[in-house]
Amino acid sequence: LIFISLSYQGERIPADCIVLEPSNFSVDESILTGESEYVMKVSTTQSEKSTDYWKKDILYAGTLCVFGKCTAIVKFTGINTEYGKIGKAISEAKDEPTPLQKKVSILVKNIAIAGVILCISVMVASYFYSFNILNSILSGISLAMAIIPEEFPVVLTVFLSMGAYRLAKNNTLMRKISAVETLGSATVLCVDKTGTITQNKMKVKSIYSDGRIFNNEDLKNQELSDLMVLSCEKDPYDPMEKAILEAANLSQLETLYKYDLSKKIAFDSKTKRMANIYIKDNTYYVAVKGSAETVLGLCNLDKQRMDEINIEIDKMASNGLRVLALADCTSEKVYEDLECYELTFKALVGLQDPPKEGVEEAIKLCKKAGIRVVMITGDYSKTAMAIGEEIGLKFTDKVIVGNEIDSLSENELCEVVKSCDVFSRVIPEQKMKIVKALKKNGEIVAMTGDGVNDAPALKSADIGIAMGQRGTEVAKEAAHMILMDDNFTTIVKSVKDGRRVYDNIRKAMVYILIIHIPIAAMAMFAPLFNLPPLLLPMHIMLLELIIDPTCSIVFEGEPAEANIMENPPRPPQEPLLTRNLTIKVVLQGVVMFLAAFMPFHYMIDLGISSEYARSFSLITFIVANVTLVLVNRSNTELLYHLIKEKGSKVRLIVNSMALIMVFAIVYIPILNGFFRTEKIGIYPLIFAIVLGFISTGWWEIVKIIRKIIRKGND
Repeated sequence: LIFISLSYQGERIPADCIVLEPSNFSVDESILTGESEYVMKVSTTQSEKSTDYWKKDILYAGTLCVFGKCTAIVKFTGINTEYGKIGKAISEAKDEPTPLQKKVSILVKNIAIAGVILCISVMVASYFYSFNILNSILSGISLAMAIIPEEFPVVLTVFLSMGAYRLAKNNTLMRKISAVETLGSATVLCVDKTGTITQNKMKVKSIYSDGRIFNNEDLKNQELSDLMVLSCEKDPYDPMEKAILEAANLSQLETLYKYDLSKKIAFDSKTKRMANIYIKDNTYYVAVKGSAETVLGLCNLDKQRMDEINIEIDKMASNGLRVLALADCTSEKVYEDLECYELTFKALVGLQDPPKEGVEEAIKLCKKAGIRVVMITGDYSKTAMAIGEEIGLKFTDKVIVGNEIDSLSENELCEVVKSCDVFSRVIPEQKMKIVKALKKNGEIVAMTGDGVNDAPALKSADIGIAMGQRGTEVAKEAAHMILMDDNFTTIVKSVKDGRRVYDNIRKAMVYILIIHIPIAAMAMFAPLFNLPPLLLPMHIMLLELIIDPTCSIVFEGEPAEANIMENPPRPPQEPLLTRNLTIKVVLQGVVMFLAAFMPFHYMIDLGISSEYARSFSLITFIVANVTLVLVNRSNTELLYHLIKEKGSKVRLIVNSMALIMVFAIVYIPILNGFFRTEKIGIYPLIFAIVLGFISTGWWEIVKIIRKIIRKGND
């Protein structure tokens, strides 16, 4: 048997222990339970039977001593403690690929299958046309190089890295860059109340005195203000006493020094009250503070007055407030027992752990963006509901308590989480169950938290969000991202940036797929029409390894679409390439192919050299490529408006370099021989440029038609 003795404020309890002899011993268990209110511990013999998971006769490892003394016997250590169980739950949570990684994997797999089929088909067809096995193999290899989108890994790495960099400038540190886009796709935001929504700091919310209800800002009664100050310690550790002093106006602390403290009756877990007795001018002044029931029992009140006060107590309690009563009196003598004084009831003080500034506005923005907010807390239901109403969360009448979760099957819990928006008295394992149930329903789950008790759920969520300033190291290690300023509103900004990153990744990948269609088609159709190859391996290498990846990276810096936070989150099952995007890819790709291939075919038929025809088609294709980048910058804004805006230097440089490169290939003699090209005249050059611009610029007409249709629907 190992006995321990605890008596220091702020001392961390080293193991799970059974309480033997407590002496007004109070513990801060918020690190495990999420409750900001301190717990007064009792011995096992005094403990009442309770269905609560967290027991008052047990000390838990990792929690903090607040005041008092205690002797206890060690029950569990290490991984067997409640603190240790959380660590075990974190280690058991598996890292899963993000939704984007899954979608890209499916897309690449489908493209690879299609590529293999096409390559074999081209090799066979080419052989039957030319009966030249070497040319057939080269045609197949050219098509394979053209059809495989090897730019995808570059795009994913660069876009997610730059997204993480931009988020870091917005006080959001990404621990896993793959989670950048996941944040933008979140459909449910699970919020821990204490320390995330609230300040984890008690504050006086309401005061009832002389038949009136007011807040601390309206406190102008000097006598009541003095009583509030005199009922507290000079330098209190207890957060409720700190809140009362703050409400009474800290400038009134001088009141404490006008009186000499004669006697102090310490807080007792049985009586639930305390008193400070002062002496001034040979008269004793008694200031009493404690739970409303016990303090009212010491006061001489008639039934009518008692009923009035009890009504106010019920109102405060129903609003999730912790209610204390204040009473005082003067006396000629000092008594050992408070029952001996003729105390006068003075006030009820309602305390609350208030919401952080800006949270209400952030909740509104989440709703506007179609993100469902769920509160998961270890606190009581009434407290959670009161905070929820204050910040604008519209809860249903259904509230699930933690022990109910354990009685539900996995399928039953999946049904419950579809409609329940608040879970109270929840322990760490139950938080993780809720997150897993939401994920099983197909939701993309973001979970916020700062305590050790949040860590398993943070690890299990699609995107775990820890607080950087208040958050424990355990929570930070389990999370995917950390809010450096602990500001809930930063989450909304990060969601917007996450959506922007995903949109830009999608734009870049659509561009890559579009540009691969003409490249692959030119490699495939030239041998089928018994034409010399339009694109030789060195041209494909140039396009695939330099021009296309560079152009696709330009999309990274594109700003968010104007209505990005007014749309609901994209459906989790939605593929990367939707039906509409597939149509866009095919249409733009085919038109680009025809614009480059048909003039080449026509010139060869006229007997013009393949070098001259190739030069014309290359210029057409590269101009079309540059125009494609500009046109696809935005899904809604027209090119005219985009050009008027202050442009990106990177975009300007990349587009200019692409044009300079193709002109160099055509007009520098030393490069003509290597790239099998030939100088063309000014009129064919102008025609090639115009043709290239039209071959992709026509998509602007589609945008205009869509705008007209949208305005008509509005």
